[in-house]
Amino acid sequence: MTDPALIWSYLSQEPLLWLTATLIAYWLGDQFFRRMGRQSWANPVMVAVILLALVLWATGTTYQTYFEGAQFVHFMLGPATVALGMPLYENLHRVRKAALPLIAALVAGSVTTIVSVLLIARGFGLSDVMLASLAPKSTTAPVAIGIAESLGGEPTITAVLVLLTGMFGAIIATPFLNLLGIRDWRARGFAVGVAAHGIGTARAFQVNETAGAFASIGMGLNAVLTAIIAPLILHLFQ
Repeated sequence: MTDPALIWSYLSQEPLLWLTATLIAYWLGDQFFRRMGRQSWANPVMVAVILLALVLWATGTTYQTYFEGAQFVHFMLGPATVALGMPLYENLHRVRKAALPLIAALVAGSVTTIVSVLLIARGFGLSDVMLASLAPKSTTAPVAIGIAESLGGEPTITAVLVLLTGMFGAIIATPFLNLLGIRDWRARGFAVGVAAHGIGTARAFQVNETAGAFASIGMGLNAVLTAIIAPLILHLFQ
């Protein structure tokens, strides 16, 4: 088979093609991130998403076809979320010392992220399905998708919003926290974890190990709290 069209037709039917494409896209994004001096605006996930979107558009590949090959990455989100318990366990003594501030920050951050997006969505006249899809946008993807499904939302929309929230948070978190003059790595990391889940947590680890650990804690606790309060807050808006 020397015809490029025939070669592509054959390869596009192989599930490993899109898993490989995903890994290569992220590798390229990470290389770009390193070349740019680890600047927050050069987020490797964002670069990988753009590259994959361009490849899918150029080849006329549907998302369903892509997902059939890349679903192993999606599957790994579950174990990765469960693994968030490790940073909490390892830093349990530090969490106990700052329990009250952390609880206050968790409640304030979780409620704010849900209420603010629902107020904006209601102001634009979005449907109840969209409200249910938007409510859990600041939690990690597996939890957010589960919450959206239970609330009657559209999981696909939720997944996209979770990704956008994480990328935006990872990009603006460091300069914004610097602007506010916040120097405590525990506070910085916890805030990023609550607001920008996994992608923000990855960025926090790149900046400081303590910030990354507390970002993991914030992300995990926010996922639990959002699952509890999101249905209650959404009911008020509906």
